Amino acid sequence: MPAPRPLRDIAVVAFAQTDHRRTSDELSEVEMLMPVLHQVLAQTGMRTSDIGFTCSGSTDYLAGRAFSFTMALDGVGAWPPISESHVEMDGAWALYEAWTKLLIGDADTALVYAYGKSSPGSVRDVLTRQLDPYYVAPLWPDSVALAALQAQALIDAGDTDEPALAAVATRSRAAAAGNSHAQLRGSVPRGEYAVYPLRTGDCPPIGDGAAAVILAAGERARELCERPAWIRGIDHRIEAHGLGVRDLTDSPSTRLAAEHAGVFERPVDTAELHAPFTSQEVVLRKALRLDEGPDGDVVVNPSGGALAANPIMAAGLIRIGEAADRIRRGESDRALAHATSGPCLQQNLVAVLEGDPR
Repeated sequence: MPAPRPLRDIAVVAFAQTDHRRTSDELSEVEMLMPVLHQVLAQTGMRTSDIGFTCSGSTDYLAGRAFSFTMALDGVGAWPPISESHVEMDGAWALYEAWTKLLIGDADTALVYAYGKSSPGSVRDVLTRQLDPYYVAPLWPDSVALAALQAQALIDAGDTDEPALAAVATRSRAAAAGNSHAQLRGSVPRGEYAVYPLRTGDCPPIGDGAAAVILAAGERARELCERPAWIRGIDHRIEAHGLGVRDLTDSPSTRLAAEHAGVFERPVDTAELHAPFTSQEVVLRKALRLDEGPDGDVVVNPSGGALAANPIMAAGLIRIGEAADRIRRGESDRALAHATSGPCLQQNLVAVLEGDPR
């Protein structure tokens, strides 16, 4: 069944991101974010006062203080008062909220931004706070250990092996060589096992970064951008919270989100997948049917993906921005963008973007 056509045509018209780094101790979140906001507004010639709605994605757990996102508004400029919202999620979900705001006609333009500073603490420990508080969290399995559990399940099922995972890492780092914003580029030292069967090269870098996009509706999008990246469909779904009741070799939520977003209606030429671990790309490729039929020629993660730069809370939004930029540059006509959150691909968002016919 075809995905329903959105009530309004909405597009990504601008995208900017930081140069992602292992640490940015000399910068506050606001100082890290402000250049990105200036860049994304400059691409359209707009000012903050021209934006109809603003939405951000971040997490207080990384900052270590409640309502830390309110400080980031200093970088946006919240006076005179603006229409603003925040999600305690990756910025891809902030984009979804902004998309619905434009969809119902409450605004014609929206600024979406996300940021995360992972360097001050132990991300592996912080992410345990996502787990079931009664049965899983008390065991303190960190994010890498859980990803390794998923990788071993894939190996046991015959879906992959260690050389195949190494090939994913190699391809991603090679693609990142052309991405000036990537944190890691070039060859992949396999290194020691982080948690068996995942080696350090199978895992994402820890780093700091931010990203922002501007959305616009209808003719306003064409006024702001020569070739807008139209969001033809977007949907997000969630798996069961309990890891023990899930098949870790599959991602039904990704498949369902893709169906509702219209991914399977016709082939895509680009896929930006938010797969922080090499094994997760294996799961996503299967769920999104990227290795079947004509879709086997899809360019996957031409930016290098999350294996090259993984700023927590911004990496998913970056996948949408990177896909949109390829459309805006004329390098893609129909692209898929994916974002995830939670352990072992628990929550998944899928968007389809298209450019005007050339």
